[in-house]
Amino acid sequence: MNRSRFEKELEELHYDILKMGSLVEEAIGNAIASLVNHDKEMAQKVIDEDDRINKMEIEIDDKCAKIMVTQHPIAKDLRIVLTGLKIVTDLERMGDYAVNIARTTLRIADEKYIKPLIDIPRMSDVVREMVKLSLDSYVRQDLDLAKSIGEKDEIVDALYGQIFRELLTYMIEDPRNIHQAAEFLFVARYLERIADHTTNICEWVIYLETGERIDFKFENIKKRSEQKN
Repeated sequence: MNRSRFEKELEELHYDILKMGSLVEEAIGNAIASLVNHDKEMAQKVIDEDDRINKMEIEIDDKCAKIMVTQHPIAKDLRIVLTGLKIVTDLERMGDYAVNIARTTLRIADEKYIKPLIDIPRMSDVVREMVKLSLDSYVRQDLDLAKSIGEKDEIVDALYGQIFRELLTYMIEDPRNIHQAAEFLFVARYLERIADHTTNICEWVIYLETGERIDFKFENIKKRSEQKN
């Protein structure tokens, strides 16, 4: 393996992954902003620009395949490339969820909302931070950062539970609220799933550094159970 060439190709790979992550983070932010502001034009922009994210996934996959064929990395070097492949798959799915949120905007933007949107944007802020920092943990190969981000998933889960309970109350109080409340619940669920994909990235970073796989969902449930006891 040509070490200097491998490191150059790896640096380019990291740059591309960070760029793709930045596009995903922007898509999430714009999708939520379109929902809050009833902005159908911005929602359509999120949908239209998803092709850029999908195209980047294919390009990065091709680069990873080329590195493996031409450089024949082994041990940790191979794990770096394999982790990159896994990460772009998670990023592409996050982009799909941002599109789903934008499509929700298109469906209900002309309606008067049953309540001001407060917790959904808060949830989005946490999720977007998780996306950014999880990619930083990969590029920096920072085990401690990856673990700390994985634990943030509990914050997102708590916000999701809060949103669910509040919207359920709106549904019970007035059946006319059911349609819109269900749309908001889907949005919160999409954000929760994006957070799950960021924990996937963190789990892969831990695998990269240790060769071991962990499940943050399981670890967080286990920790809550131990705290109760």
